[in-house]
Amino acid sequence: MTTKTFNDIFEQTIAEYHIKDDVNQEFKSNYKENSLEYLLNKKNWIDTVQWHLEDIIREPSINPEKALEIKRRIDKSNQDRTDLVELIDDYFFEQFNNVKPLPDSFINTETPAWAVDRLSILNLKIYHMRQEAERKDADANHREKCSFKLNILLQQREDLSLAINQLFDMLKSGKAVIKTYKQMKMYNDPNLNPVLRKSQK
Repeated sequence: MTTKTFNDIFEQTIAEYHIKDDVNQEFKSNYKENSLEYLLNKKNWIDTVQWHLEDIIREPSINPEKALEIKRRIDKSNQDRTDLVELIDDYFFEQFNNVKPLPDSFINTETPAWAVDRLSILNLKIYHMRQEAERKDADANHREKCSFKLNILLQQREDLSLAINQLFDMLKSGKAVIKTYKQMKMYNDPNLNPVLRKSQK
């Protein structure tokens, strides 16, 4: 599987979300549960919902209670996102774990799944920047600026896609070593966050 497939899944997921364009709509997937395609589909769905939650919470006149509710949803979304990335990394680790590293092999600065996470977000930026570049109610200057930014984002996606494919090739050949690292976030764990630990007493 290459990044072309990843980008196709991300584009499809974003388009499906925007049919209703509702942060409360239910996630439904046509892919086999726990397959890589399913994990990518769900990961990008989480990203897409969170994108819109981030828009909502920036409403200047938002009710404080509503803002807190949205903030809690964003916090949970971030944890769900991290969990999905780690599951995707587990999949890649299984794919490449039996490859014998070459003596001069290297470790990448990020795991494959975190690079794919960036690709997911990049597809969201492209979708929404294209919307702005084509807005009928915006003036020509706005559309021109957004078109310029869109072209940069498209180039970034092309470059990142190539870089991820090159990383996969190096992992297959043993030129790179795959390792997985859990994020070990502490603030959601009542055993590690002193504020949560105190609140349970």
